[in-house]
Amino acid sequence: MQTKSAKRFGANTLAYALLLVSAVLAVSPFLIALSGSLKTQSQFVTGQPLDLPSPVTFENYVRLFTTTDFTNALLVTSGVVLVTATGQIFTSILAAYAFARLRFKGRDVLFWLYLATMMIPAAVVFIPLFLMMAQLGLRNSFWGIVLPFAFVSPYAVFLLRQFFQEIPKEITDAAMLDGAGHWRILWQIIVPNAKPIIATLAVITFVSHWNNFLWPLMISPLSGSRTVTVATIALQSEHNSQWWLVMAASVVAVLPLIVLLLLFHRQLVRSVTVGRVAP
Repeated sequence: MQTKSAKRFGANTLAYALLLVSAVLAVSPFLIALSGSLKTQSQFVTGQPLDLPSPVTFENYVRLFTTTDFTNALLVTSGVVLVTATGQIFTSILAAYAFARLRFKGRDVLFWLYLATMMIPAAVVFIPLFLMMAQLGLRNSFWGIVLPFAFVSPYAVFLLRQFFQEIPKEITDAAMLDGAGHWRILWQIIVPNAKPIIATLAVITFVSHWNNFLWPLMISPLSGSRTVTVATIALQSEHNSQWWLVMAASVVAVLPLIVLLLLFHRQLVRSVTVGRVAP
């Protein structure tokens, strides 16, 4: 018994040690960026990257919001994320319900063909998308960033369809006997039971499009319509590689994601139990 307990203790200790090392490696870049953003310019240039700021200064944050267009970039990115997440989740719910509950010819074939588009690298379609947006006159505009991604997502449709199929059919059949149509069943029965997975998709969509870089860089590189990622990279060239400003911008860009995680961590955990009908 002692031998088994000792082995279990050793295995648990090793597992926690590996998790601790992984956590330190994951958090270290953010801590280095935070430390660098609080240093004076002279300390940043002459000191070592791991040196703590002495004295602590918030001058870099003041300069970031007063001498650059970073505030506008935050507003643009917030709008992009809000419109994209709302559009994707709403249309994906409709599509997932159709694939999960409605019966029509070729439903399963159409679903798997649509799902197969997930195998296509995003970079492959960027050139056609860019030409389409340019023809519509949407270069360097908010809608040029949003429109290609504002509708159904294959990943979201797949997860929602799987969740909807796990909700007992007896519930929806009883609602139909009471005279409820598909629209009422969807929004009053299916969606309330799918809140955990919808919250998870909202967080995933938020993070994905908040961090999106390549498409905003291609379609909207000019000042005034940049997203946070493009504006952060632009600080390197437009401000003579003032890395202390880049560090401050990086910290500001990451903070909304941390707040989002803290607000929705319970929903993220609950979404793991896919198939469970919420009480």
